[in-house]
Amino acid sequence: MSTDNVAVNTATGVGGNTYTTSVSNDKLTTQDFLKLMIAELKLQDPTSPMDSQRMLDTQMKMSSVNTNLQMIETMEALSNSFTQSNLSNAANVIGKNIEDGNIGENGVNKAYTVRSVESNEGEVSVIAQQMLYVEDQVKDNNGNIINYNVNGEILNESGETTGQKVALKNPGEVILENGKPVILDENNEKVVGHEYEMAGGVLPVYSDQLTTIPFSSITRIF
Repeated sequence: MSTDNVAVNTATGVGGNTYTTSVSNDKLTTQDFLKLMIAELKLQDPTSPMDSQRMLDTQMKMSSVNTNLQMIETMEALSNSFTQSNLSNAANVIGKNIEDGNIGENGVNKAYTVRSVESNEGEVSVIAQQMLYVEDQVKDNNGNIINYNVNGEILNESGETTGQKVALKNPGEVILENGKPVILDENNEKVVGHEYEMAGGVLPVYSDQLTTIPFSSITRIF
């Protein structure tokens, strides 16, 4: 910083002595302080000189303040760099499945699929949907994967129940008989001779709610 920007205001007191009344500067450096001290020495009363120890103490304080400010700026730069690095790493898990170490009601680790990431006051988090369970896929005689709800009720393209159900042991776990899914009618009676088959895959079923998870809390990515 140029010392030309340092404004030193002086005044003349009783007896004709000149003294400094104020110093105006947006950011004083140690060099600025030395210039001011020299100006103060030139303006001091020869019969009542300034205390050199007091001037030295003031200079030391100025130096300490400058050092602390530089340290704060360095720490802020490191913090911003660390946050950006975490944000970049977190962005790499979008679309992937994660665990955060929490156990669900079924005694199994909770699993989520990451939908997006965010940074709030330096803390990086992922926005994810919890996978409630995986659903056995069933296909019709045309090879199309059918939709059914948690109760096994088969849904049409409009999301309405058709009156038939896939028999389930647990949510998403189809009961098989001779390698084929058991299908029930509206009276919960087995449908004989149906043409539904197992598709040989599973599909995650997600919660409707989004969950915010600190990136540092992720214990597994898969």
